Amino acid sequence: MVTVLRESRIRVVIYRNDHEPPHVHVYGGGSAKIELGGENEDPEIVDAEEMKFGDLRKAKRIVAAHKAELMAKWIEFHG
Repeated sequence: MVTVLRESRIRVVIYRNDHEPPHVHVYGGGSAKIELGGENEDPEIVDAEEMKFGDLRKAKRIVAAHKAELMAKWIEFHG
């Protein structure tokens, strides 16, 4: 697990031995898994545990704002 981004109490990580499709895990008052989506798609929350709705929205906004760099990191780790 590598922390690739921290912003507003949200920590975004990518697991090195993870599976497709490209996604990140976010932590902050709970946890969530967010798929990065394709080039013309928005990130999508696919799973969340104990994370408040406001924190989920914030996490999704952060991932969307940094989607290109997160996708680059995913490709760096997974090819």
